[in-house]
Amino acid sequence: MDTLWFVIVAVLWTGFFVLEGFDFGVGALHAAVGRGEAERHQALGSIGPFWDGNEVWLIVAGAAMFAAFPAWYATLFSALYLPLLLVLIALIVRGVGFEFGEKMRSAGRRRAWTWGITAASALIPLVLGVGLGDLVAGLPIDANGEYTGGFVDVFTGFGLWTGLSLLVLCLLHGAAFLALKTTGAVRDRSRSLGTPLAAGAVVTTLVWAVWEPSVLSALPVLAAAAAALLLRAGREGWAFAATAVAIAASVASLFAHLHPNVLTSSTNAAYDLTIAGAASGSYALKVMTVVAAVLVPVILLYQGWTYHVFRQRVGGEHVEAQPGLGD
Repeated sequence: MDTLWFVIVAVLWTGFFVLEGFDFGVGALHAAVGRGEAERHQALGSIGPFWDGNEVWLIVAGAAMFAAFPAWYATLFSALYLPLLLVLIALIVRGVGFEFGEKMRSAGRRRAWTWGITAASALIPLVLGVGLGDLVAGLPIDANGEYTGGFVDVFTGFGLWTGLSLLVLCLLHGAAFLALKTTGAVRDRSRSLGTPLAAGAVVTTLVWAVWEPSVLSALPVLAAAAAALLLRAGREGWAFAATAVAIAASVASLFAHLHPNVLTSSTNAAYDLTIAGAASGSYALKVMTVVAAVLVPVILLYQGWTYHVFRQRVGGEHVEAQPGLGD
């Protein structure tokens, strides 16, 4: 059961980055692909029906860690307390910006929210990526499973590179989504941005794969390269699928490399937190499995239906119809 829940946690984090990853990318790129308020509004309108639902995956991933692996949750979240607080602030800025930014009467305040959304959308995958990279790189953990380092110790070399790689992949994922979901100049600029972003993703994931090789290391590199070719060929749907594969393989490779541990100790390998050692009791895991078996398919069906309903491209003249991002 404990190994099953390790896989479930890995799937939840992978799903979060695949689904929320294009939201982050769109938020970070909307000022670059939109040359005026109408075009920026169009770009954000493409994620209007999806962004808040996609964020639920982050809550569920954290809750699953808390319930299935309380020792892992306690140690990791203690070590990353300040970075996670920064993530929380950025999530608040994004949400408030989406809902109220365009309603500001002052042009200066609207620009401020535009840059707030851009910065927050880029910061979140960067910081979360650092945290996921730290799982593999290792943190100073003592024999009692307690974090003994300081704030600076969180920024390991591999963690920083993981954060950078996931940020670039999210930007590419967002560009592919914008190319798929928008029309006109926003679509054209998104496709144009896709090529250099894909090149950046190939470089970062290649270095990442060499740094900490795993069974999935090569897949993000190949998928990012494929996304560049598909975007240039005008195959936006397949390009978006390729960027989704690149992100999914990247996050999954971290957990594959981590197994059978949940957190590596840089102090002493004997202090590593293992799956078996950090897991809850078998009864708790069995109950959680039953609940997950019932609720997860419902959530997936609901989200699938949402994407089906809002599958049409977003043109500048239809942005106001998008829920959560209208004037």
